[in-house]
Amino acid sequence: MLFQTPTQFAVLALVLFAGWLFGLASSSGGKKWKQRYRDEEAAHKAYRAEVAADLKTRDERLREVEAERDRSATERGTATTTAAATATGAAASNSGGGFFGWGGDNLSRIRGIDADLEHALGQRGIKTYRAIEGLSEADERALEDDLRLRPGTIDEERWREQAAMLRAGHDDDHRSRWG
Repeated sequence: MLFQTPTQFAVLALVLFAGWLFGLASSSGGKKWKQRYRDEEAAHKAYRAEVAADLKTRDERLREVEAERDRSATERGTATTTAAATATGAAASNSGGGFFGWGGDNLSRIRGIDADLEHALGQRGIKTYRAIEGLSEADERALEDDLRLRPGTIDEERWREQAAMLRAGHDDDHRSRWG
């Protein structure tokens, strides 16, 4: 037998009692942790509700902005279509542009128009000097918005005047005046 004397039994009882006390001292306390878990769960639920409300607000704002963008795009599209139709009509009726609109002037000779801008103008139907001359104020504004140019760029750089000089064949005058 392991324990044979009363002293050994007393020591065994003392060790068991000490272990029991140590276990009680180191226990986590069930009520305390359950309450903390409930509090954390409630905080998480409140956070999820707040995030859901923020997402709903953001989505509503996004829908408003998209609707506004679509409205302005249709307004700008109408103005741009008008500008392109006017320019295309003027180009088709007054220039010997070739079959199917293939012909065109070198618009990059106009100061302020580079190759990329010339390509963008060509996509909008503006391929000749006469088409640039025929732009109205409203067409200019719509074209500036569509090409994302600074407002007043066409007027400040005098595209119409330059186009008229180049169309008339005054290349030397154009070169001396605008480089």
